Amino acid sequence: MSTQIPLPKLPPLAGICTFKEAQRTGFSVKECVRRLKQYHYWLKRMHQVFNDRIPSEPLYELKMAFSLHSHYCAEHVTAFRKRIAEMREPPLGLEVSPDKNLEILFDEILAAPSTIELLLGAYDLALPSLRDKMQRHLDETNPLVDHPSIRIIRFAMLEIDEMISFGKSSIEALVKDRSKSCEWLNLLNACLANVDGEEPPSEVKRNYSSQPYRYSGVPMRDERFSDPYNMGVNAEAFLYDEQFSPEPKTLMMFYKRLREIDVPEMISSIIAETKGKKWGYYQDMTRQLWDEARHAMMGEVGFVNLGINWPTEVMVNFTWSLSLNTQLNPIQRHAVLYFIEQGLMPKTGKRFEWEVAMKSSNPLSGLFQDYDWADEVLHARIGRDWYLTEFKTPKDGIDFGDKCWSLVFVDWDQYKKERRTEHRNWWPGLYKAACKSWGVKPESEVLQFNTSYKNVRADLKVVSTSG
Repeated sequence: MSTQIPLPKLPPLAGICTFKEAQRTGFSVKECVRRLKQYHYWLKRMHQVFNDRIPSEPLYELKMAFSLHSHYCAEHVTAFRKRIAEMREPPLGLEVSPDKNLEILFDEILAAPSTIELLLGAYDLALPSLRDKMQRHLDETNPLVDHPSIRIIRFAMLEIDEMISFGKSSIEALVKDRSKSCEWLNLLNACLANVDGEEPPSEVKRNYSSQPYRYSGVPMRDERFSDPYNMGVNAEAFLYDEQFSPEPKTLMMFYKRLREIDVPEMISSIIAETKGKKWGYYQDMTRQLWDEARHAMMGEVGFVNLGINWPTEVMVNFTWSLSLNTQLNPIQRHAVLYFIEQGLMPKTGKRFEWEVAMKSSNPLSGLFQDYDWADEVLHARIGRDWYLTEFKTPKDGIDFGDKCWSLVFVDWDQYKKERRTEHRNWWPGLYKAACKSWGVKPESEVLQFNTSYKNVRADLKVVSTSG
């Protein structure tokens, strides 16, 4: 006669909920899809807000945060699109607004005329309201049958919380008086209060969005970027000169990384002004945008690590993003981007920078270049997937990029005539500051470096259109 051994009390239902919770009626598939479409639209419009405001936002920290937050939103948009497609929902109808109130809300935030109002609209109202809606979803849906939705909502909420936290800190630092924005904030709150209504209430009248929003790709910088037209130091000419040792070359690589602020400014314009692509295009391009912002911050950290006050010692210019955003159309800008990326793939590109960094005594530089190299391999793939498909052969795409770069007119002398810059050679000051940090005597040959971008562009080709 066998003796029955009692089973241990294991968590039921794979540990995701109790039996009581699993008996909750919750949402039907139809209702669940309706809510998911709302979250999708919310995040898609937030992606647009963050992306489109990158160039015109002067504050460096916000420019970097908008780059990250646009990436977060794009990734979660993709997750919600996939989930909705799983739920008997062809056609998806994901490109239309699910609610007129939400449409007005995000049109207003996008068109906000100041950084203060943008922060209040995005981080103090829109994102917290989305989080509240998602939390109600978790509280009310059946946790067993709707587990796939719950999972992606939880992942989204993690990064929404991070965005809200950043926004709260930024608002505390920058917003001294909300009263000037009260009327507009009341408009936004009215939109939020009436989400799911048939029509927006009569009192909801467009304010800043009464005229269609116009994207601006002209880059703006705060006062730390005191000489943004300065093209007086050719980093590539120094980096590839064999007479110079690895140690000072790490400084030029930190500068090259920090200077990449202009890449998210430029990619933002491609995303904003390229219409009708599959969502995967915008997701991938936004990932690249965020990577380039990360690279800029790597450069910043490199200088901080050496105790160098980079706003004083390094003149970070914006002439590349300014010229491309104002002189070329989106496909031409993408062409230049891809052409440059291809130039980074041979041994003389990102591998070379990594090798130089590894030969130096700065392990942080080696780490940064290691990841920078990996990122650029990914970016080359993105270019192949979304840019090269426009051409018959890869060579055609590369040649077009070279041609487009040659079309960019940077009037070196005119910048001087207009007193925008003197193209000051700031390199000796940076090098001396670094030598002080290193505890070494500056090398005279390194101090004497004085090659600019007047006649030689970043790929070391001669500039034919320069003034």
